[in-house]
Amino acid sequence: MIKTLSRILVTLAILLGITSATPAYADCATAKECAQQGLNTANTTKGTTVGGLLKTISTTLLFVLGGVAVIMIIVGGIKYTTSQGDQTAVTSAKNTILYSVIGLLVAVFAYAIVNFVVTSFVK
Repeated sequence: MIKTLSRILVTLAILLGITSATPAYADCATAKECAQQGLNTANTTKGTTVGGLLKTISTTLLFVLGGVAVIMIIVGGIKYTTSQGDQTAVTSAKNTILYSVIGLLVAVFAYAIVNFVVTSFVK
């Protein structure tokens, strides 16, 4: 049951990620115009700095790690409530929650360190 639930949550997260990355509407009449608009948008990022790129990557990774940590906390909570008093299942659920919170804290501290380095040393 937990595997099925986690597969459903991962599938929903992937679908939400894919649909949020696609534009809500196309502002062009033909496929050629849409392709040209995409190329024009891609060409506007030529002035990206190393610091900006590092900040974008770390922000994206923090968002993904945060989502995974929240999903794992939910999975740990479900495991905890469905353990029915079995000590090994309770311990496993508590470890899942504990390790996901620790992972979230490590991700936040890593983001803070990268942000500090980018703002202090990379111009």
